[in-house]
Amino acid sequence: MDGGGCLDQPLTRSGPQRGPEAEGVESPFRAPLRRERVGRRHRRVRFDLGRLRDRLGRLRLRAWGAAYQQWIGRLARRPAPPRGVGMAGAAVFLGLALAYGAAVGGHMPVVIDWLKDARDQAANAAGFRIAAVSLTGQREVSRDQVLAMAGVTGHVSLLFLDAEAARARLMANPWIADAAVLKLYPDRLQISVTERQAFALWQKEGSVSVIAADGTVLQPLTENRYRALPLLVGKGAERAGHDFLAILDRYPDLRALLRASIFVAERRWNLRLSNGLDVRLPEVGVEQALDRLVALDRDRKLLSRDITSVDLRLPDRVIVRLSDAAAQAREEALKDKDKKKKKGGDA
Repeated sequence: MDGGGCLDQPLTRSGPQRGPEAEGVESPFRAPLRRERVGRRHRRVRFDLGRLRDRLGRLRLRAWGAAYQQWIGRLARRPAPPRGVGMAGAAVFLGLALAYGAAVGGHMPVVIDWLKDARDQAANAAGFRIAAVSLTGQREVSRDQVLAMAGVTGHVSLLFLDAEAARARLMANPWIADAAVLKLYPDRLQISVTERQAFALWQKEGSVSVIAADGTVLQPLTENRYRALPLLVGKGAERAGHDFLAILDRYPDLRALLRASIFVAERRWNLRLSNGLDVRLPEVGVEQALDRLVALDRDRKLLSRDITSVDLRLPDRVIVRLSDAAAQAREEALKDKDKKKKKGGDA
């Protein structure tokens, strides 16, 4: 017993003991008991929670220490990484960080252009600089325009020039119908183009454009050298005009008088002649109608008369409309004729 009336050792039973305490091992989950004597016949037992917490903390530290030592041991047993792995990892991390910043900041096109320039400079230094460009077939498109569309600049290398992409860019120009780009290593480039030819003028909604035979719009009419081309008017005339003008070429005298070909409702054609006469052609049987028109002009000088229109849409007749002056003169002539008949009857 100590001086405070407490036992120095915990009370235990005199009989056989079971559990870890019986073998001399102290259980960490059993709280130490502190027994105080309050009287001869009654004792009160109190848990010492502070000591329990301390013991649990020490056990945790021991477990963490053992795990750390085990991990260090495994790491020490691993083979050493190759030299330069750390530098390569740092470079990859830096590249990813720069790429992320460029993407977020909207500078990715600039970065891509810079990388392409660096790539081409390296290839040029290795001997793949474009030293000569052979260009054939261009007339309407200048040499500088062809090279710019193909992406052939002073710093691009032959090694990294995309021939298919260059051909696609060339064919995007309406004047170029076909193109071929051939790389001849180490330093020569061959480009050949096939251009469309200006075929006619096409008027739609007040604007006039130069078109090719297949209906491709080449450019707006801004040069006088194209004003002698035949004029097609109306929606769809740019596509149907080639076949129609091929029919008119069989009638050179009529073609010489032609001022414009008007496509009506995308079904049939009207001819506007240079003297202002309108010729209305049928939807089918155009050649037969033109044969009749040429015959009437040859036999009766129909196209030289004072008329405003000739309607050939009906196969069994020709309808002619006189001009206002001719209609008035005809009306006066008929009146004079009636008067003469009356005078002759009175006599």
